[in-house]
Parts: sequence; C-alpha cells; structure tokens
Amino acid sequence: MKTPSAFYKPLAIGAPDPYRELPVSLERMIHFVPPHIEKMRSKVPDLIKNVDVVLGNLEDAIPADAKTDARRGFIQMAQDNDFGTTGLWTRVNCLNSPWFLDDLLEIVPAVGEKLDVVMLPKVEGAWDIHYLDQLLAQLEARAGLSKPIMIHAILETAEGVKNVEEIAAASPRMHGMSLGPADLAASRGMKTTRVGGGHPDYAVLSDADGTGGRTASQQDLWHYTVGKMVDACLSYGLKPFYGPFGDFSDAAACESQFRNAFLMGCLGAWSLHPTQIQIAKKVFSPDPGEVAFARKILEAMPDGTGAVMIDGKMQDDATWKQAKVIVDLAKLVASKDAELAEVYGL
Repeated sequence: MKTPSAFYKPLAIGAPDPYRELPVSLERMIHFVPPHIEKMRSKVPDLIKNVDVVLGNLEDAIPADAKTDARRGFIQMAQDNDFGTTGLWTRVNCLNSPWFLDDLLEIVPAVGEKLDVVMLPKVEGAWDIHYLDQLLAQLEARAGLSKPIMIHAILETAEGVKNVEEIAAASPRMHGMSLGPADLAASRGMKTTRVGGGHPDYAVLSDADGTGGRTASQQDLWHYTVGKMVDACLSYGLKPFYGPFGDFSDAAACESQFRNAFLMGCLGAWSLHPTQIQIAKKVFSPDPGEVAFARKILEAMPDGTGAVMIDGKMQDDATWKQAKVIVDLAKLVASKDAELAEVYGL
C-alpha cells in the first residue's frame, strides 16, 4: 500500500500527475465496437453523437487471428474521429494473454492523448492494477502525454470479487468497475450459461395457498455482487457499472436488469447491440417526475438542514442528499441531451 504522501505522485519521471478527482462525465452506456471490422468502424461518427462512451473491444468476442487487426483498427478509429465530450475507451486483452503488452505498447503512443480509459479484464487483485498503473506511467512519459489514462476494472473472477476493496484502493488512476457476469459465473462454478440477467430456476417459493398452490418469484443472481461492487466503488469515489446483457432479443429483461443496477447505484451499463443504447439511455437518465420532486426538496431546504413536509411526505437532511444525487445526475444528462434538458426544465 502506498503511503498517503506518495499516492498521487506519478510513477514515472515525466508522466502526468494523476487526477485528484475523477473528471465529471456522462457514461450511461459504454458501447462496444469490434474495431477489426471496417463496417463497424465506419459507424463510429454516428455513434459519437448517440452514445456516451465508445469502446474499442480487443478482448473476448475478438477471434485470436483478428487480435492484431482489432488493435490496428482501434488506433485508426481513434485517429480518424473527433470524440468531443464522448468518452473513448478500449478493453485490452487480459494480463496473461500474448496480446496485452502489444496492446499498450502500440495504443498509448499512437492515440494516448485521446484515450480516456483502459478497461482491464479479469482483475484479481490490487497487484494487477499496480502493474498496469506503472506501465501506463512509463508509456505516458515516453509519449509526452499531458493527461493520465484511467483504469476500469472488470470483476469477473471469484478472487476479484473477494478482493474488490483492495482493487478499488489500488491507484489514483482507478475510474470504476464493471460486473462481468459470464466469466464470473464460470469462475464461481455457477450452473448457468446466460450472460447477465436472472434465471428461472433461481427463485423463492411462496407459502402454499389453500389449494396447495405456490408462486415462484425469480431472483437476481447478481444482486450480492453488484451491491458489493457499488459499496467498494463509492467508498473510494469510483464509478460502478453493470456489464453485458447477452440476450438481444429480450429488451424487457435487459431493461429490468439495467434498472436494478441503476437503483442500486450503478451509473451505466455496457451496450453490445444498438437496441441496448436506447434502453441504457432511458434507464440511466433519471425519471422526469423524480427530478421534479427532487428539485422541490432542494428548493424547500436550500441549506440541506431541518425537516419539511412536501406533498404529505416528510423530508429531512437524508432525503435532501438523495434529492441532490438525482438533480446532479439530471444536470449532467441535460448538459449532453437537449431533449431531456427541456423535459427536466434545466
């Protein structure tokens, strides 16, 4: 563990200072692009206008014989486009793969000034973050970059979930974390082949009624892990995200899973298909009615102290804090989405 006086010092001579606070940015959806496919790269200019984060995916779902093409495609995609306020991320290959080192050695000098976040798969402990932290500092210094590249960890192993607090505290580069349900299910030996979402056999039975009938209520396989991840992230000022939802044909289940994550504290989710962009935009933007009521609370309690009655409900300093979370998010959404800005009255 670094001492407090050394925590925010660059890890290489000439590297930029780490952020003291995370940049404020809207990240309702992290949209995955397979950059080895030219047709998908050609859609990036339109994606930039419609999503909050564009991510060039180099890891899972990229065939082994296309890894080099994906890396080169991401560099071209980054160089050819102006991303403005839309985030540019990449998910590199995992640390023990034969491609990870070249991913960093080629991408950072080529597009490091545009790159906001490196998403690191299969993070198992703080040691994984420390390695990437040091490597990024060395590459930033060599390339003469002026801003640090942040790290986003994917929780997709049992060991990673066990060590989630140490991962969150590992570096000032830490941006946040995402749940990776498919690999996590395999790591835990869970008996499901679904990528995210619930399972019909993971249920609680009601007591029998007068005729002996019972109702099964499907439960959320990921509730515990999301809660643990959210607590670790928010304790250290990081951003928690739900990961992928693999059934593109079931928009209702996707929206339900995203909404559960939103209510528990997640700021966004991955979108793997164009239909999921609008779902994430809808779910991770606060409801206009909630925003209006939250604004009433803030206006009635300007300094956040005391207690007032609004529409028959008591509001105090705790609900003031809840209202501020909602209004702050609405302001951030309004800064990028003119249509919602009008709806919110912001």
